[in-house]
Amino acid sequence: MAIVEIQDLWKSFRNRRKVVEAVRGVNLTIQEGEVFGFLGPNGAGKTTTLRMLTTLLPPDKGRATIAGYDLRNEPYRVRTCIGYVSQQGGADSALTGRENAIMQARFYGLSAHNAQKRTAELLESLEMATFADRPTRTYSGGQRRRLDLALGLVHQPRLLFLDEPSIGLDPHSRAMLWEEVRKLQANGTTIFLTTHYLDEADQLCDRLAIINAGQIVAEGTSSQLKQQVAGDVITLSLTHSSMTPSQVHDYLREQAFVHEVHALPTTQAQELRLQLSVEHGEEVLVTVVHLLDSIGATVHSITLARPSLDDRCSHSGR
Repeated sequence: MAIVEIQDLWKSFRNRRKVVEAVRGVNLTIQEGEVFGFLGPNGAGKTTTLRMLTTLLPPDKGRATIAGYDLRNEPYRVRTCIGYVSQQGGADSALTGRENAIMQARFYGLSAHNAQKRTAELLESLEMATFADRPTRTYSGGQRRRLDLALGLVHQPRLLFLDEPSIGLDPHSRAMLWEEVRKLQANGTTIFLTTHYLDEADQLCDRLAIINAGQIVAEGTSSQLKQQVAGDVITLSLTHSSMTPSQVHDYLREQAFVHEVHALPTTQAQELRLQLSVEHGEEVLVTVVHLLDSIGATVHSITLARPSLDDRCSHSGR
């Protein structure tokens, strides 16, 4: 069952010089109970899309339903069944973490007793007990992020939006957040998260969409997106060729088993680093070495790997 359905969503902003189209015709469907990842570079439209879906920005055009409620016509009902953890957070720095969470629970209609009970559960689950009664202004970045998560979860929403949840976290806090996301999903919460950490998307998300310049450019599981990058990836470093770097590039590109060749940055003046997209990498690896030997190239390193989400995102951006 779909908990989020988005049809042709648009949003633009006007600055002094021109109109900037931040989101351009986004279409998405998210199933109840899944962790859905929204990938893309800074300025791609991720946060703008989330701000529309959480009723903080009105769409210019298009339609969306959240848990069956119409985004434009039933914003109050949408807000009752979602949680939102923004990049900036929403805690009152003068209050303690506990006071912030109780106040948030009361805003959502919980009784005083239930608000305190739910807050205590979250403080234990998120390992906040040691600092929950200190003013929020004294929190570290990781502690504040845990509080932001508690505020988004205190009313037990069906759908939780997380905007760059791991940004600024140390490795321990990041691992704890990942574990909490997995627990939430196991308990039936649907999660829509934006991230530019590709390992985070790979580890947590059932499905992904890549957005670039306000448009969805790819969608699928992590494995499906990786498979869309042609075959395997051979990365090599060489020097002392009888050809110029551009000739080596063209020579390899002309081989029937090579789909793409990309030059990689290097710090050595005489070094050439290339990345080849090939089919059946194990079979052609030796052939590549023989080809390079035939042109007098000295191969310093050569590796074979499956494509990563990073490769897919780079491929989508071109």
